[in-house]
Amino acid sequence: MKKECAIFIILLFVLSLGIHMNQWIAYPIEHFKHLAEHQMPYHPLLYTFIVYLLLGIIRLVIHGIIKLFTLRSR
Repeated sequence: MKKECAIFIILLFVLSLGIHMNQWIAYPIEHFKHLAEHQMPYHPLLYTFIVYLLLGIIRLVIHGIIKLFTLRSR
């Protein structure tokens, strides 16, 4: 569970910096304050959750394929 929380937090950080890099560099405190006034203040969490779900599905598919091939080789 700690690993998954760390992945989510790192993903949130990377996506936030990637999408709003110029705002975070130019005026980070003002940008953070404006987040609370935004129409969708939860949008970083929403987008991170969507990307996290997509990565989770990809991880499950890869794990399933690896498991399938290891069962066939026995």
